[in-house]
This record gives sequence, C-alpha cells and structure tokens, in this order.
Amino acid sequence: MSRNWAAVVDGTWPAARYETLGPFKLRQGLGGGSRVSAASAMGLASEDEITAAEEAMRAMGQRSIFCLRPGDEALDQQLADRGYDILDPVNIYECPVDHLTDQPIPKVTAFTIWSPLAIMVEIWAQAGIGPERLAIMDRAIVPKTGLLLRHSDKPAGTGFVAIHDGIAMVHALEILPEHRRQGLGQWAMRKAAFWAKENGAHTLSVICTKANEGANGLYRALGMEISGEYHYRHLAQGE
Repeated sequence: MSRNWAAVVDGTWPAARYETLGPFKLRQGLGGGSRVSAASAMGLASEDEITAAEEAMRAMGQRSIFCLRPGDEALDQQLADRGYDILDPVNIYECPVDHLTDQPIPKVTAFTIWSPLAIMVEIWAQAGIGPERLAIMDRAIVPKTGLLLRHSDKPAGTGFVAIHDGIAMVHALEILPEHRRQGLGQWAMRKAAFWAKENGAHTLSVICTKANEGANGLYRALGMEISGEYHYRHLAQGE
C-alpha cells in the first residue's frame, strides 16, 4: 500500500512552522534537526524557485536542506548539479500492529508515560536529543506517548510514539549503551504496538538511517518491511 509518509512524519514529528513557496513546502525547525527543517517539493521546480527556497531557509536561520523522496529525481539531479551532497538516506519500516502484539511483555520492562519523566529527558539528553527535539514532541497535537524501558531494575531507554491517520510512528528510540544487546529494542517496539492498538492505530512504523545496521537488523527481525525511503541533500560547504 502506498502511504503518504510525508504527512505521517509531519503529523507525528511536526516542524514549528510550515510555509508554501512556489513548489516547495518549507519547514522551520528551530534547531530540531533535518526532519523538521528540510524543504520538500510538491512539483517540478525551476532553478529560480530553488534559489528562492534557499534564501527563505537562510532567512529562517537554517541551512539549505532538501528532502528527496521517490519521484523527486529531477530535483535530486538539480541539487547535485548545484553542489549539494547526499545526507542520511533512510528506510521507513512498517507492519500491522497485530504483528507485534502476539507476545506478552515481561513485567516492569516497558511502560508508556506522558509527559516524560525526568529520567527519560536525561536518557534523551545523553543521546543528543535535547530541548529542541523535546519541543517537537510537545508540538505534536495527535495521540502520543513516551516509552520508558527498564533493565535489571534500572532505567535503560526511552522513546516517543505518535499516531497520524491510523499509523503510529516511533521516534527518538534510545537505549543506554550499558543496556544494549539485551532485547530492549524489540520490547520497546512491542510496547509501542500495544499502545498503538489501544489508541486506534492499525500500523506501526519507524524511520531508520540506512547506515544504522543494528536498528535495521532489529526491525527486519521483528518482521517489519521497508515501505518507503528518502534522503536529504545539503550544501556541506560555502554557507
């Protein structure tokens, strides 16, 4: 099934502001990273329209960065010709929520909590997920929750889940280094699936950089399938 992944991402991990400029949808991210700061195309773009988008992003105090999805091959080439480098190709995984609600979760292993506890904020901070990304979670005006994972009676990881149009997407899933390789990633995804089902979602999804071999292996092992992909292009030098 073809899905509008751009809408799911915008719904569950929203930018601070959106603006339409010619064929582009611009996002103001306020320091929240590429996902909430990249411009995306809604149609073919002229060189002048690309230049206008670049200027608008700089006016927002952001670097020039574009999100390229299947169908954006012409823009991808235009940006390459302008000296833009590829950044962070990602896979989008999905599965029916029922695929991950078939096993009971061990007691005191995973909890759904919102608003986040101080320890969840601390775990995110250790992974480089600071106030700018916490603000993104706060902005989401859809059903949402946080994940708290425990291992050996200690806080071990955290994550964020939100639902758009029946699709729950997991973001900012982080396991503390000393608690990795203990199966917590799978229990996090399963807990997210139980919560998603209880809140009316039919599908669980997650975004993962193609370079993250461990996470890609986890999602494949859970039976999730790649149903979308995208990458960014940015000007690495000269801005």
